[in-house]
Order: sequence, then structure tokens, then C-alpha cells
Amino acid sequence: MTVTTTAPSRAHETTSDWRSPKHRLSVYGVVAIMFTAMIFDGYDIVVYGAILPTLLSEPHHIGQLSAAVAGSLGSYTMIGIMFGALGAGAIGDRIGRRRMMLVAFVWFSVGMAAGAFSTSIAMFGATRFFTGLALGVITAGGGAVIAEFAPASRKNMFNAIGYAGIPVGGVVASMFAIWFEDMIGWRGLFLIGASPILFLFPMALFMLPESPKWLTAMGRGDRARAICEKFDFPESQFTSEKVVVTESGEKEKIGFGAIFSRQYVVSTLLIGVMSFMAIMAVYGLNTWLPQIMKEAGVSATSGLYTLVALNFGAAAGALAASKVADVIGPKPVIIFTFSAAAICMFAMPYLASPWLMFPAIAITGMGVTGTQILIYGMTSHHYPTRARQAGMSWSSGFGRLGGIVGPMLGGILITMGLGAADAFMFFAIATVIGAICTVLVPVRK
Repeated sequence: MTVTTTAPSRAHETTSDWRSPKHRLSVYGVVAIMFTAMIFDGYDIVVYGAILPTLLSEPHHIGQLSAAVAGSLGSYTMIGIMFGALGAGAIGDRIGRRRMMLVAFVWFSVGMAAGAFSTSIAMFGATRFFTGLALGVITAGGGAVIAEFAPASRKNMFNAIGYAGIPVGGVVASMFAIWFEDMIGWRGLFLIGASPILFLFPMALFMLPESPKWLTAMGRGDRARAICEKFDFPESQFTSEKVVVTESGEKEKIGFGAIFSRQYVVSTLLIGVMSFMAIMAVYGLNTWLPQIMKEAGVSATSGLYTLVALNFGAAAGALAASKVADVIGPKPVIIFTFSAAAICMFAMPYLASPWLMFPAIAITGMGVTGTQILIYGMTSHHYPTRARQAGMSWSSGFGRLGGIVGPMLGGILITMGLGAADAFMFFAIATVIGAICTVLVPVRK
């Protein structure tokens, strides 16, 4: 016999997205916390690429780096993110989103501080892996948290606002490197990345509630009701999620068991490949774009500005695309953004004028980082609450394999003496594959 919770009465539903000003403020608070966390995620991604020319040319900092070793160091963060994201999926659907995120904020801050005091390649690499574990939890958990609270008509937009923090953090890292590296050094830039423990963690203690939907799905309806009353969430937050029991008296599969069930396995595999291709391009470009442009004859300062263009395009493009996705759905928008990035990267080596190059880089940012933001939004709403964190963790965790390949590949291409055209072509092919996989994702019934 199948037992489900009772759906809320239509008489209690409202046509507005917001039950009250307090409800709106509570949701905005959750989104603000996730947005801020993602800023530091993006900061960490880009700050390494921004300081990489310094580490390559000045071996007294952590030791003599070759291009291949530098690419491997960039990949250590991705390995940590992969394990952290998959770990979040293993525990996030069981212990809850809130506790998991609070630990991740502290963990990340400690890792960045430790990186700032590294004196050897081995120590620096270890801190990059350690920090990556927390980043994996934050990246995989952020979309699941937002999806639990966002109104139905604004899910893609709020998801994009949260994850737009990643390219915003990239812009901040690029500009801070331009403005402050000569003053505070690369170690000072890393210490800025350690600051979330000072303000983000305390803010989350007071403003980040546990998800009522998750609590209800886990059979803790009383606790869900108490949170809804405290933050003035609508009744549907804790009564709309079904709790299903099978004929044998067992609950439906949750977490990874659910996303790899017959119902979702095809979508899960395709979403994994989509994320892999997008993130490979994201991390490959963010790590090596300044060096690729330097090899092409662009000055070091202008090379850093290409990171600004890449991440500005990602943030602005993701927000614009998410508004369209809330109207027509994310799938056709992701196909378009993947395709736009491919066209720009194929054309990039032939754009001699900055007036053409920088807009093309910005569109590429929309098509790689912006697309990954849309993929997270698509993923967070493709699975039910009992599997949402696992779905996000799979998308982020498997995708981070691409983040491992991207920086390493860039180092290998440069070591082999291949030019910018070869690097851009490889990443363009990756986005074409991502677009094809998006076409094949089944529509959720």
C-alpha cells in the first residue's frame, strides 16, 4: 500500500509568490547567503589563475613550477571538489542541508588561510585539495538549498542569482589581483578568501533554516511546521512533499539510490556529461586564459582583464538566460548557450581587434560558466526532494572530473608548444558535446 502525506487544500493557497513580507525576506536571506558563498567559490577558482604567472616566474614563493605541474596544482582543487560534492550527496539528503553548509563555510576558510602560508609545492597542493572538499559541498549544496525555498515561478532566476556569485567572485579575484597583488602579494589575496568564517558563518547561523520539505520527506513534520511558523513559510512548504512507502513497508529510495534508479538513470548520466563538458571549459579557461593570451602576444594586465570579461559575461548572461528559462524551461536555453560558446571559441584565434575579442570572451563566459549555472538549476528541479541533494552532488561531483582535466589539459597544450587556437578549439568541441547531451535529456514526467 502506498501512503502519502495529504496535499494542502486549495483554499489555503495564494496566487502571490509571497505569503507575507517576512516570507519574502526569509527567502531573500537564504539566496543572499548562497550568493555570498558562491562569490568565494568563484574567487577561489580564479585567484589561482590570476596569481599563476607570478608563481611560474618567481620560484622563491613555493618552488620551481613547470606548466605541467602548475596545471596539476590547479587540478588538486578539482579533485577535492569532486570528493566534497559526492560526499555532500551521500550525507546531505540524510543529515540535512543546514548543518552541511555551516561546516563547509568554516572548512573553506581554514583551507584558504592554510594556502596563504604554504612554503612548498607539496603543502600548497595539499591545501588546494583540502579547500576543494569544502567547495564541493558548497557548490553541490547551494542549488539544493535554493530549490527548497524558491517560489515556483522564480526557481531558475533565484538559482541563477545564487550561482552568479561564482563569476562575480571571479571578477573580484581578477580585479583584486590587478589592484592589490603588488601591495599585499598573492598570500594576501588568499587570506581575503579565508574571510567567510568572520561574517558568512555567523550570518548563516541566524538566517539559514533547515528545509521544511526535507524535514517532511524524512518524516519530521513537527520540526518542519515549527520552521515554517518561525520564518513564515507557506503551509505547502511542509505538506506538499510526498512520503512514499512501498508494499513491503520500506520508504522509496533516497539519495544516490534514487538518481540511479530506472526512472532517472538516463537523465543522471546525460546531466553528468553536460556538467563535465561545461566545467572542463570553465576551469580550463579560468586557469589558463591569461597565459594563453600571453602566448598570443597579449600583455599580462590585458590577460587578467580577459578573466574579468569571461566572468562578467558569465554573471550577466546567466541572469538574463535564467529569466528566459523560467518562461520556456532551461533545456532550450542551455542548448543555445552551449552553442554560442562553441561559435565564439572557434572564432577567438581570428579576432585581432579587442573590440571583437572581449565581447566574444564575455559570450564564452555566458556559454560555459553561465551554462553550468543553468545546468545546476535544471538539475535541482529535475529530481524530487528525497534525491535533490544527490542529483546536485552528481552534477557537481562528476562534472568536477572535467575541472580536473581542463587545467591539466591547458598545461599539456602549452608544454607541447601548441597555440591559443588549439586550446580554444578543444574547449569548443567540449561545449558542442554538452549541447548534444542536453538535447537527449528526457523530460521529467
